[in-house]
Amino acid sequence: MTHPERFKDKVVVVTGAAQGIGRGVALAAAREGAQLVLADRSPLVAEVAQEAAALKAQVVVSQVDLETYSGALALVEKALEDYGRIDVLINNVGGTIWAKPYQEYDEEQIEAEIRRSLFPTLWCCRAVLPSMIARRSGAIVNVSSVATRGIYRIPYSAAKGGVNALTASLAFEHAQDGIRVNAVATGGTEAPPRKVPRNPQPLSEQEQVWYQGIVDQTRSTSLMHRYGSIDEQVAAILFLASSEASYITGTVLPVAGGDLG
Repeated sequence: MTHPERFKDKVVVVTGAAQGIGRGVALAAAREGAQLVLADRSPLVAEVAQEAAALKAQVVVSQVDLETYSGALALVEKALEDYGRIDVLINNVGGTIWAKPYQEYDEEQIEAEIRRSLFPTLWCCRAVLPSMIARRSGAIVNVSSVATRGIYRIPYSAAKGGVNALTASLAFEHAQDGIRVNAVATGGTEAPPRKVPRNPQPLSEQEQVWYQGIVDQTRSTSLMHRYGSIDEQVAAILFLASSEASYITGTVLPVAGGDLG
């Protein structure tokens, strides 16, 4: 379901827009009149931009690495150069790279999970705040996860716990500046196979067993005992990004069939 013109004349930045939930957010916002800035480090983001343009959206692309602060600054600078402002920032970059018990992770893998699922949101919030403060207006929606209570992905869980803390504290700090900050804690979500896999290595037999453990736990802890759809996540994200949520800030909304994380 879309809301025609809900984002008319709003500049909406979507990170991780090349596939999955990010792509869904971008195309739904395009249908609702948004002026888009689509960010990803994959060149596939240009294809999503073409899809958005076919929906009559004004759209620009920023191909950047948001695991770095320089990438986040480049994204914000591109948006301000092209549009003069940012009304909405949707921080979607993140996702489990490996699935296994914590003691099986090595040092480099733990650091990689944190860089992937915490730092892009930290950096993008830091980069966008000055312009939003100057305008005394803005909405930030961070994509978190109910995996803050889950098995076989502890570094990812820790990263998303950090996203939740960032969301609450930023909302507290910047409500006085007219900025709302919320998060959607996604549950298991059905999505097409990733064109760019987070872990390009094939899973071993043991790793497949651990990954199935995540799937089973996700379904069992959801009251609905199923995975959600991309559209179900997109609906919650865009609600929090819109003026319909004008009296909501500092909230982490679980969208996981009753699993509260």
